Amino acid sequence: MPGATLSPWTMSYFATALVCLVAGLALMISGFGYPSAPIDDPASLAVVHLIAIGWLALLFAGSLLQFVPVIASRQLQSPHLALPALLLTMTGLLLLLGGFLGLADILPLWTWTLPAGALLLTLAFEGLCWMVAGTLAFARPYSLPARFVALGCVSLIVTALVGLFFTLPLSGLTDDPHLVGLMLSAGPAHAYLGLFGWMTVTAIGVSYRLLTMFLLSPERTRGTSRAIGWVLAAALVAVGCGIFLDGAGLPADWPLYLAIALSGLAAVLYAFDIHAIFRERKRKSTELNVMASLVAVGLLILCFALFAVSIVIGNPAEMVMPVAYLFTFGWLTGLGLGQLYKIVAFMTWLEFYGPILGRAVVPRVQDLVNERRASAWFSLYFAATAAATTALILDMPGMFRGAALAQLAAVCALAFEFIQARRLAMVPAATRLPSGITARRLILPSFNGRSR
Repeated sequence: MPGATLSPWTMSYFATALVCLVAGLALMISGFGYPSAPIDDPASLAVVHLIAIGWLALLFAGSLLQFVPVIASRQLQSPHLALPALLLTMTGLLLLLGGFLGLADILPLWTWTLPAGALLLTLAFEGLCWMVAGTLAFARPYSLPARFVALGCVSLIVTALVGLFFTLPLSGLTDDPHLVGLMLSAGPAHAYLGLFGWMTVTAIGVSYRLLTMFLLSPERTRGTSRAIGWVLAAALVAVGCGIFLDGAGLPADWPLYLAIALSGLAAVLYAFDIHAIFRERKRKSTELNVMASLVAVGLLILCFALFAVSIVIGNPAEMVMPVAYLFTFGWLTGLGLGQLYKIVAFMTWLEFYGPILGRAVVPRVQDLVNERRASAWFSLYFAATAAATTALILDMPGMFRGAALAQLAAVCALAFEFIQARRLAMVPAATRLPSGITARRLILPSFNGRSR
């Protein structure tokens, strides 16, 4: 990315997201929430939103702040909103978690906490979408990744608004029958819009640019890529129709099943595209972040295959949560951790060595990481995720906790690798910067953008 600029708060987003991931896994291991309790239990909802918002939403938000300007080839629109969006997200999440814990009789219940938390989250996501949409709006002609990201932003806003509507009857502020019906029926659609409509659609769009950049593959729009966009748009329209029917008191399952079927088709086409990008690469050596991403794409396909098999054998309801777990931790989290491994090192190299490039000897990006050691942690993570999913399918809680503990260990080890990259701990001594500089910039931003 010649001439790339750094988003000063991206590392803060990433660090906060990793803390939430560690906390969510620790809670599940301790027996708090799902799978020790039903998924609709307030304790389970707290864990679900801690992972979905605290980990995944902040991960994707931080990534977009850095890579949307790359996609659009222009500066980020309203970059000053990045910090308020982060603060609003964390404040809203804490209020939301407090509301769920109040419903679970763990904390005092105040009726305003759930709606207030959802409102702050909606404002935070609107701020994020303002930055993203404002950056992409003037980048004509619109590239394929830009269109995917824009489609994902629409899903994000709808997800936040539906969640806000959910909190009104859930907190007891209203007993409007339409909102009650929406809350009782549209939960799966809300989850679909968040995990697939926003995160997966956005991940697909950004991955087209990232993988072609890291693999030195030719950037071109394939027919399959266009087909994926149209199929995903149709799936989101189907989900929107389902939410409208639920709100009107006319519950219907077919829109969501249609959306899932279309999403499975899009996932298969996406796998073909990724295979083509990998086959056409000019960089023959495959780095660890790419290998982790390929495993994550394979797990995405496996999710839809498992769900299809469950429909054939007649027990889709029992497979929903194991598939959702594999989707969240195998596909989205696996892809996120894989790309973080490269992004953290790449951004660190740009921040510390970009300003002195050509004026001093600098290390390679690969010198900032220990790929052999990190590959063991990725192997442990993916193996543990597969074991945890198997334990959920077989209803073996002890096995699940052991597998989740292995996931937690792998995540903590990878977080340590990210910290080591930020500290330049693995850089040869001849090109390493003074430790005081790296300590000041571990998580918080450097506004001058230069090493001193």
